[in-house]
Amino acid sequence: MKINIRISIYVIILLLASLFLTSCQYQNNPYGLDIVTDVSQYKELIETDPDQELIDLEKYIPGIVLDIRYATDNNFTGQKIYEAPMAFARKPVAEALFLIQEELGKSGLGLKIYDAYRPYSATLKFYEVYPDTTFVAAPWKGSVHNTGCAVDVSLVDLNTGLEIEMPTLFDDFSDKASHSCMDLPETAIHNRQLLKEIMTRFGFSIYEPEWWHYNFADKGDFGIMDIPLLQISKAYSASPH
Repeated sequence: MKINIRISIYVIILLLASLFLTSCQYQNNPYGLDIVTDVSQYKELIETDPDQELIDLEKYIPGIVLDIRYATDNNFTGQKIYEAPMAFARKPVAEALFLIQEELGKSGLGLKIYDAYRPYSATLKFYEVYPDTTFVAAPWKGSVHNTGCAVDVSLVDLNTGLEIEMPTLFDDFSDKASHSCMDLPETAIHNRQLLKEIMTRFGFSIYEPEWWHYNFADKGDFGIMDIPLLQISKAYSASPH
């Protein structure tokens, strides 16, 4: 009798644990997307395809400027979303950005990164705060940021370290942020075009409503990920380069 009771309690515990895990999984991925959530799974992908690696842009690209707003409360959510001000991108994306930085340097300019790889959980949070799929990715599809193949960028003057004039501030969800908006100062239009020309020359495509957002055209088989930045950082530091 005691054995049966123990078995029953054990079964109940297993069922409760299963329900808890299912509930957590649903909250983190309510749309049933195929998402990489485990570092060991991510490392297996890298072993199969080295291009899957998420590269630390600050370490990889000399002189690049980071302004990771989502690691602060200075963003449209008013909340700190990331645990660290870091920027990662898949290897081919990082290589293209490296070349862009070199080319810009010839003119005394450089890249500023506002965001790059974005864990899927952040995309869920963004939509919760601002459910408009013009400026926030649809969580039932995921963002190109979630694949490590998108960057939010601007240009800085290498002599001053300051951002040059652009149409709007980062994450300005207005018509003025659009590539088609011409009701802007001539300098802002010129600088927007300068950024567009060099980004597209090295394999990126624009997102029309946002002058700062660029997708890497050759996204390959890179899937959605939901691994925090600090975990990616530890995996990156432990990997041979």
